[in-house]
Amino acid sequence: MSKRRTAVVTGGGSGIGRAIAHRLASDGFAVAILDLNNEAAETTAEEITQNGNEAVAFGGVDISDRAQVNAAVDKVRATLGPVLVLVNNAGLTAMDAFLKISDDLWDRVMAVNLGGTFYCTQAVLPDMVEAKWGRIVNISSSSTHSGQPFQTHYVAAKSAVVGLTKSLALEFGPKGITVNTIPPGFVDTPMLRASEEKGLLAGSVEDHAKLTPVRRAGRPEDIAAACSFLVSDEAGYITGQIIGVNGGRNT
Repeated sequence: MSKRRTAVVTGGGSGIGRAIAHRLASDGFAVAILDLNNEAAETTAEEITQNGNEAVAFGGVDISDRAQVNAAVDKVRATLGPVLVLVNNAGLTAMDAFLKISDDLWDRVMAVNLGGTFYCTQAVLPDMVEAKWGRIVNISSSSTHSGQPFQTHYVAAKSAVVGLTKSLALEFGPKGITVNTIPPGFVDTPMLRASEEKGLLAGSVEDHAKLTPVRRAGRPEDIAAACSFLVSDEAGYITGQIIGVNGGRNT
């Protein structure tokens, strides 16, 4: 990377987002961490700066609120400069019987997972267009490959993110901007462990790891490594693609 670039990672306070923030910072990006949880965002930023890299926390940001997103991106520009990399990682999972899904719950899941991706992307794209260079990585879900019972709202939203990715790639490819999606598969995160504790996995994390072709659960760092490549100069000929990182669970 010839000069320092600014990357925004949403949901960067924990799990996959935290690992991505750490990796991009170590790659030389100035990382802006957007998260609804202010304390988590601050902690991640502090960890990164203690490692000698550059990161700033922007907590208390609800990505389903366009005004909050725009205000946060304006602060990022003022603090770190134009945004040339965006990782849309923040999301909201849900597990509900289809006939029990209320309008409010459906709208909330869509607002965070799809609407948030839409708002954040619109907010930063002008910087990328002006620079004639940009990288967008949308974190979707391996459930879009196969479906998932009791997650119709979540899977529908994440599937829409895949479609959004492909269309954006076609529209902005001529402007030097690539757009790809990583659908993680069975990654050991606090969110996954919470589902395990609630008995929603039909077994333990370790039980499922034994059924994965590579015989382990994914790590947040696995997703971060793929993201690191996709936002690099070397990945400039890769766009509109679904880069599955799932240990072979989906092919």
